[in-house]
Amino acid sequence: MNRCAYIFLDEAGNFDFSPTGTRYFVLTSVSTRRPFAAHAALDDYKHDCLEFGLDTEYFHCADDNPRVRGRVFELIAEHLDGLRIDSLIVEKRKTDPALREDKRFYPEMLGYLLKFVLPKEVESGAEEVIVITDTIPVQKKRQAIEKSIQQALAKMLKMLPTGIRYRILHHASRSHYGLQVADYCCWAVFRKWQRGETGHYDRVKPAVRSEFDIFRTGTRYYY
Repeated sequence: MNRCAYIFLDEAGNFDFSPTGTRYFVLTSVSTRRPFAAHAALDDYKHDCLEFGLDTEYFHCADDNPRVRGRVFELIAEHLDGLRIDSLIVEKRKTDPALREDKRFYPEMLGYLLKFVLPKEVESGAEEVIVITDTIPVQKKRQAIEKSIQQALAKMLKMLPTGIRYRILHHASRSHYGLQVADYCCWAVFRKWQRGETGHYDRVKPAVRSEFDIFRTGTRYYY
């Protein structure tokens, strides 16, 4: 077994906490090991799209047309063995106003998710975990948020067992099929919570290990 685990991360929903923003914000991780089972099939299908006349640089669930989206979900569903999907669900209206700042909200939610997921990989035999997120979504504040992520993770993960080696990297989604798989899985989980749509979610559900609604009790605001 490969002793290095990969965790690919993506988010869905927006950072708008006003009534016009999305009700939920979802962070999803897809954990796997090399060799990456679905990647050859996705690469082959991307070239099918090019030969069909589509300008497909990479797959992005929200932007792909319904036929492409359906086929990508089929390919992911055919290669669920070895994938673990975990999601952190945030009902945004319950978020304390002090936590809504970009430099706190995204890093701390990411920390909560990784605090849960990283030990699972260690328990399964990983000696090192490489965490890859899509490029930080808030462009103008990227450097500050990346610094905040490191600080939040240091705080959140200090209670983990010693000896866990991990790195966190920020790569463009187009650079890795793992990030594109995470994008599709996150979109499916988000649509389930935001709109009650489960068609695509049901395709990846066998690999879903957790959906943690972090503010699931009551209606008070948490901090």
